[in-house]
Amino acid sequence: EVQLVESGGGLVQPGGSLRLSCAASGFTFSSYAMSWVRQAPGKGLEWVSAINSGGGYTIYADSVKGRFTISRDNAKNTLYLDIDSLKPEDTAVYSCARLPAGTEPWMAFQYDYSGQGTQVTVSS
Repeated sequence: EVQLVESGGGLVQPGGSLRLSCAASGFTFSSYAMSWVRQAPGKGLEWVSAINSGGGYTIYADSVKGRFTISRDNAKNTLYLDIDSLKPEDTAVYSCARLPAGTEPWMAFQYDYSGQGTQVTVSS
């Protein structure tokens, strides 16, 4: 059974930083590209970032470029999202998602599994 479990969210002041983690199990993590998505209150799902299976290619939404860093540790079956310079508009539930087999980060976003998410709230 594919499982994706996020952690690391919380309440942070504007300008602060967080590291989100996504623990993967039930599949060969190192064989799949992965992504982070977020959903703000009252809004639709927004793609944030993606990384290829080996970790050598990353891509970001314009709204987070330069502030967010996606990475992965295939030995630990874990995906990360380092977030710096947090803004109130970054408030959302952040989830990790697995891209379908054979799908690469530069392709139109699609996913077959996602986690329940972790809440990030940016407020003073």
